[in-house]
Amino acid sequence: MLLNLASNKTSATTPLHYSTVIPTFPIRTFSIGVFSVCLLQYIGKWYEIQKLPTNFQKGECGTATYSPKSPGVIGVFNRELLKDGTINSIAGSAKVKNPEEPAKLEVSFNGTPPGPYWVLSTDYQGHSLVYGCQEFGVFRGELAWILSREPTLPDETLEELHSILNAAGVDASKMVETPHHKCCIVHL
Repeated sequence: MLLNLASNKTSATTPLHYSTVIPTFPIRTFSIGVFSVCLLQYIGKWYEIQKLPTNFQKGECGTATYSPKSPGVIGVFNRELLKDGTINSIAGSAKVKNPEEPAKLEVSFNGTPPGPYWVLSTDYQGHSLVYGCQEFGVFRGELAWILSREPTLPDETLEELHSILNAAGVDASKMVETPHHKCCIVHL
């Protein structure tokens, strides 16, 4: 079962798998208004599985680690392994902009203007689908990431997440895989 936070709908195509490490509650009783509780379930390490191509992420082994900062705010620490063997990282924070739309966060890094970070779907233990779009005059910047708690995701889950993107008007065929085949340095 995938939870689509943008429309508060669920899909029964993929079962939820919960970890015993992070406390959970039944998704069937999920109310988007209690996302602050769910934000605590979002913390921890996520592996970047796929993304829309960007000019600021060129490496492999991408991870995002989220940590609690204050109510409605989480710390963000992104890392990737570059072709020359160095690790590129950046720290920032994400916060809920409007409590009535708690799946829509704003993220900023090192004093940059905040950008949208919308969690379109997550089961907190296996996958997360994130989307952001900003307009800069006549230009439009569109970002999307598929994240997982493990370096891989089942094909069925990827297909379901691609369907959510396509339904939102995002061309999921443009998503590119983030390799994780030589990632021992980043994932220590």
